[in-house]
Amino acid sequence: MGHALCICSPGTVIIDNKRYLFIQKLGEGGFSYVDLVEGLHDGHFYALKRILCHEQQDVEEAQREAEMHRLFNHPNILRLEAYCLKERGTKHEAWLLLPYLKGGTLWNEIERLKDKGNFLTEDEILQLLLGICRGLEAIHAQGYAHRDLKPTNILLGDEGQPVLMDLGSMKQARIHVESSRQALALQDWAAQRCTISYRAPELFSVQSHCVIDERTDVWSLGCVLYAMMFGEGPYDMVFQKGDSVALAVQNQLSIPQSPRHSSALRQLLASMMTVDPLQRPYIPFLLSQLEALQPPAPGQHTTQI
Repeated sequence: MGHALCICSPGTVIIDNKRYLFIQKLGEGGFSYVDLVEGLHDGHFYALKRILCHEQQDVEEAQREAEMHRLFNHPNILRLEAYCLKERGTKHEAWLLLPYLKGGTLWNEIERLKDKGNFLTEDEILQLLLGICRGLEAIHAQGYAHRDLKPTNILLGDEGQPVLMDLGSMKQARIHVESSRQALALQDWAAQRCTISYRAPELFSVQSHCVIDERTDVWSLGCVLYAMMFGEGPYDMVFQKGDSVALAVQNQLSIPQSPRHSSALRQLLASMMTVDPLQRPYIPFLLSQLEALQPPAPGQHTTQI
């Protein structure tokens, strides 16, 4: 992959021969920073993700993240506008230029409602879930799994549609584990790359001979659904209290009763939160269930036979 030239001048950067004006810092985490920039050629806002690369492996991982983005042209997956590598003395910075979605993350929305004592309605949940599933379906169809699905990795577009981001933990969907050494390596990788309170049970204690597949994302999706329904992930408090999430996820989740949710939505959640991955549904099955649950479009009448 060719690298675009990046040159810094005070307050502006040049990527792919286009100049962008630095507006403000949006956030940082680990070894990456996200800045809000404005394209001086088009007046649009973008999020510039800068990843500090201390060694060659970091460069390769950043480049891989860019390649993962480039696999997709899908309304529910964040697209990559440009990618380049910039020298910083003896180190490098990888730059990913991404669209800026002012709706923030799904977690921002859950927190905003919770502060007012509110929750997403079931219709809103179903709409969001449908979009997230369509994004995951596209990822799985390419033979990959997201592996770090959580409300902070789901952006909300201008129309409120969910957009999956942070593809840096994406890995091949089906992993055939054939030795204890391989199992430990995968377990260590998951401990570093998959957020603990959204991590599937099979990634906490990887068996020596097994197949890990894309249904790790279905478990994480169940945790996201639970957060949309109840204002926090099912294992957020376990983690915050310092209790063992690895132990907690081995038991079937108890779903609180609430008049806000239909039994169909609760059943959907229970199916995603199945501890045994072999009993967990795949995304196409969940999509067919979801499409049947979608509320009728305005002006459309349902007739009962």
